[in-house]
Amino acid sequence: MQLKIMPKKKRLSAGRAPLMLFLCQMISALEVPLDLVQPPTITQQSPKDYIIDPRENIVIQCEAKGKPSPSFSWTRNGTHFDIDKDPLVTMKPGSGTLTINIMSEGKAETYEGVYQCTARNERGAAISNNIVIRPSRSPLWTKEKLEPIILRNGQSLVLPCRPPIGLPPPIIFWMDNSFQRLPQSERVSQGLNGDLYFSNVLPEDTREDYICYARFNHTQTIQQKQPISVKVISVDELNDTIAANLSDTEFYGAKSHRPRPPTFLTPDGNTSRKEELRGNVLSLECIAEGLPTPIIYWIKEDGTLPINRTFYRNFKKTLQIVQVTEADSGNYQCIAKNALGAIHHTISVTVKAAPYWIIAPQNLVLSPEEDGTLICRANGNPKPRISWLSNGVPIEIAPDDPSRKIDGDTIIFSKVQERSSAVYQCNASNEYGYLLANAFVNVLAEPPRILTSANTLYQVIANRPALLDCAFFGSPLPTIEWFKGAKGSALREDIYVLHENGTLEIPVAQKDSTGTYTCVARNKLGMAKNDVHLEIKDPTRIIKQPEYAVVQRGSTVSFECKVKHDHTLIPTVMWLKDHGELPNDGRFTVDKDRLVVADVNDDDGGTYTCVANTTLDNVSASAVLSVVDVPNPPFDLELTDQLDRSVQLSWTPGDDNNSPITKFIIEYEDAMHEPGLWHHQTEVPGTQTTAQLKLSPYVNYSFRVMAENNLGRSLPSEASEQYLTKAAEPDKNPTAVEGLGSEPDNLVITWKPLNGFESNGPGLQYKVSWRQKDGDDEWTSVVVANVSKYIVSGTPTFVPYLIKVQALNDAGFAPEPAAVMGHSGEDLPMVAPGNVRVNVVNSTLAEVHWDPVPLKSIRGHLQGYRIYYWKAQSSLTRNRRHIEKKILTFQGSKTHGMLPGLEPFSHYTLNVRVVNGKGEGPASPDKVFNTPEGVPSAPSSLKIVNPTLDSLTLEWEPPSHPNGILTEYTLKYQPINSTHELGPLVDLKIPANKTRWILKNLNFSTRYKFYFYAQTAAGSGIQITEEAITTVDEGKLAMASRQVDIATQGWFIGLMCAVALLILILLIVCFIRRNKGGKYPVKEKEDAHADPEIQPMKEDDGTFGEYRSLESDAEDHKPLKKGSRTPSDRTVKKEDSDDSLVDYGEGVNGQFNEDGSFIGQYSGKKEKEPAEGNESSEAPSPVNAMNSFV
Repeated sequence: MQLKIMPKKKRLSAGRAPLMLFLCQMISALEVPLDLVQPPTITQQSPKDYIIDPRENIVIQCEAKGKPSPSFSWTRNGTHFDIDKDPLVTMKPGSGTLTINIMSEGKAETYEGVYQCTARNERGAAISNNIVIRPSRSPLWTKEKLEPIILRNGQSLVLPCRPPIGLPPPIIFWMDNSFQRLPQSERVSQGLNGDLYFSNVLPEDTREDYICYARFNHTQTIQQKQPISVKVISVDELNDTIAANLSDTEFYGAKSHRPRPPTFLTPDGNTSRKEELRGNVLSLECIAEGLPTPIIYWIKEDGTLPINRTFYRNFKKTLQIVQVTEADSGNYQCIAKNALGAIHHTISVTVKAAPYWIIAPQNLVLSPEEDGTLICRANGNPKPRISWLSNGVPIEIAPDDPSRKIDGDTIIFSKVQERSSAVYQCNASNEYGYLLANAFVNVLAEPPRILTSANTLYQVIANRPALLDCAFFGSPLPTIEWFKGAKGSALREDIYVLHENGTLEIPVAQKDSTGTYTCVARNKLGMAKNDVHLEIKDPTRIIKQPEYAVVQRGSTVSFECKVKHDHTLIPTVMWLKDHGELPNDGRFTVDKDRLVVADVNDDDGGTYTCVANTTLDNVSASAVLSVVDVPNPPFDLELTDQLDRSVQLSWTPGDDNNSPITKFIIEYEDAMHEPGLWHHQTEVPGTQTTAQLKLSPYVNYSFRVMAENNLGRSLPSEASEQYLTKAAEPDKNPTAVEGLGSEPDNLVITWKPLNGFESNGPGLQYKVSWRQKDGDDEWTSVVVANVSKYIVSGTPTFVPYLIKVQALNDAGFAPEPAAVMGHSGEDLPMVAPGNVRVNVVNSTLAEVHWDPVPLKSIRGHLQGYRIYYWKAQSSLTRNRRHIEKKILTFQGSKTHGMLPGLEPFSHYTLNVRVVNGKGEGPASPDKVFNTPEGVPSAPSSLKIVNPTLDSLTLEWEPPSHPNGILTEYTLKYQPINSTHELGPLVDLKIPANKTRWILKNLNFSTRYKFYFYAQTAAGSGIQITEEAITTVDEGKLAMASRQVDIATQGWFIGLMCAVALLILILLIVCFIRRNKGGKYPVKEKEDAHADPEIQPMKEDDGTFGEYRSLESDAEDHKPLKKGSRTPSDRTVKKEDSDDSLVDYGEGVNGQFNEDGSFIGQYSGKKEKEPAEGNESSEAPSPVNAMNSFV
């Protein structure tokens, strides 16, 4: 038997004394090495109560160690068991284990008994427990005839099981013929004794196959009781014959099926007693009958139930307390309660105890002349008796040992000698059991030896305890010292703890704790030492933990787990779900730092844990995944409290899928009138599972329920059963009742009919009633069906009528409806409005007034008045052309209106007519009026042509809408300098009959901006703007040329010669390349070296060139305003100048050739292509070239 003591440790002080351990020999926890002489120790044995399977060989274990190796012997029932005489019994070599071969022959019952093993060598004898061998038994049920049980609805019932007595006792359960467990509840449950209890029976309990089964686990067999037949009936089902021939006593039980207060089926009486052993499970049971079914409650008198050890089983009918102790003794009360009363039962509990150890004796290793003690202390209820044995013999008759003294539960040894070695047995027993412990005294003289392997390497995580082992042995017991480093002194610091087994503990290891430690063991016979090595590693940490996640079913979720670790350690990261392995499912993927779950379903919800392991430590972090979705549909819809106009609907909510249900939506279907169409009925909060629904008569209702949470709405539940309400008279009458005539002599009565749901019964019809409002006539009525309109003929024109439409069916009439006023048919008005007046407000607006038409002449509902007006002819042209008439309608009884949008200076005609529901009346006499003059529109066009040195010619077209007689035109203009600043404004009046005007005395080469508009007597019209440029002064240009004429200068002539030579060389190169297929941009070369003396100075060329250039320059700085009449492409039309830029461009517009290239370059005509948009020409103008040269 392995030697053990309670772990103890000693903290070293900070004093100067070396770190040493002086251990008391009385409490040695050292293991004796097997190479040393020692008494036997039992290491393995069979249990005390050993139930065997009679179908298998019997194996009784007994293993022991010792030096020399022990021999084994057995006793059976207290006498020597000679195994050599029984051929079926063999002993395992080198062991005491017995094998009894009963499979070939023999019976297990033959070997029942109490067995004990003894292991013996020269130092003593150890004994095993008494091992009681019993074969398991699984007997059959005795044959019995079970009569069918007939009882009334609501009575109580107990079905007895009474299983056969087996070894060990069987496990009891109730099933049917199909091996399906019978459902149990607060009403029906199985007792601890195996009986099946019914607090009250229901018709659904009727069946013929109530079967009790007993399962014997040891032999793996199940025994079955005969089926029990139960029939539950009500008194109403008994016919007169049975009622006459049967008395109440022939039914099972005699209690009434009416509601009754509880009574206990088990246990009997008001009190009972229960005894249990310490450490077992205390089970208390109370089962009550009653109607309605009672509920069970438990309390402990004068105390409270232990929170962590108390459990309720079997629908709270069983109270269990695990690991029961003496403190759990006391009175426990069970209370059964229903609506009619309550009853209680008190169970007095006493907890006894088989013996248990306080101090078990430990092996002693002593050196000669040393002292020691063996202590054997046990407790129990009742108090156990302690007895000692020496080498298996009661100590009273064992050989005497002068070094030994018995003192109750203690043996004291003093000055032992080698002959004092022995094995002592302590037996503690009471009426509930016994304890037996072996402890040897081994007298040895041995120098120290260290059992821990040399140079053992310990690796520890920083800031954790480091335990350095120094297992040792010696007799006398050695003292232990620890050193750090090769030349270190004995450890003196208080940060170390030395355990009694020699282990050195560093409670909080740091990086500087790394190093070599030496353990030294000494006694009077010698010394031993051993080196161990310590390395401190950085802890493993999870620096990015998985986080709580809420996801909807079908989506993807990921958890992150990033780990930081010591670089010398290799971590492994694994993921767990609910502390188990991840499902073997391809939806779960794990990479280095992440777990991804795709297509999440409900089963994926739970706790996911990331575990990072190294050889030294492990860390973990967890996160919860909640899978949410719309709720599952409600189910188990039930209709109760069915009345004519209401019903109660109840249902069971489906799973909320981890998102609380906020409300339930109830819909109904009318299978009689609108099958397949569901309508909204009502909504109730999510905490409610019933609803009182208002109903309409004569509707075949079905209901369904949907649940809604924050994620959406569930699918509808299955439809409830149908419920047809009784017919009744209609609750309401048709709506939207109107009376309008379609002809002058009729009255059309219309209404919105009731739908089938509103009809409240079969035979829906309508009673239509009418009479003149202002007469004394009686009501005229007709009854119609399946229509929503009735026509009354022969009525006077547009007379008010009172109308009623009442619903009725086979059950009666709806409430009396309110009368609605209508009118018979309308006719066209007979009279036109009179006294029409027109007041012209301004040139585009006139106000019209008229007198109203008498109501009787309207002959219908007044819709309003309608004005027809048209422009007859122009006041200016006086032509007789009529335009389309315009119409304005003024609603209601208005007697005036405004006519907007008139044209100024025009001749208008209008008339007025009254309008009713039938149409228009006659027109009033035409009324004529004229609008005054207005301001004109802008001139239709403005063009600036023929620019000269000091003049510009303006041409325009008159305004398209003069809106009167033009009196004159106003022209304003002002110059624009090169910085875009405007000069002084000139104002000029031009006669109205002019469409052309020449402006003279202008500045040359100057841009002007023009503002032009027309005027009438009413004022000035909208202006139009334009810009243009005068041409350049040629005389000044020539003067500038003469003043800068340097053609006679020598240096200039030399320069020109050099340029000409360079050009000639370039032409030759160009010609050569041309012959080889290349192209040379001669024009660009010419532009880059333009010479003012060889530029063409022809008058026409210079004028247009200057104009174009100025225009181009101006456009580079200030684009022309929108609406400018100057062509945007900068071309001048053929008729404006015979010598146009177009003509100049025609000669050199194509590709260069051998002749044309040179001629075009020096011919005096520049290649000009029209520029697009506002872009300037690529080639600079002659004027620009000259100005830049000057």
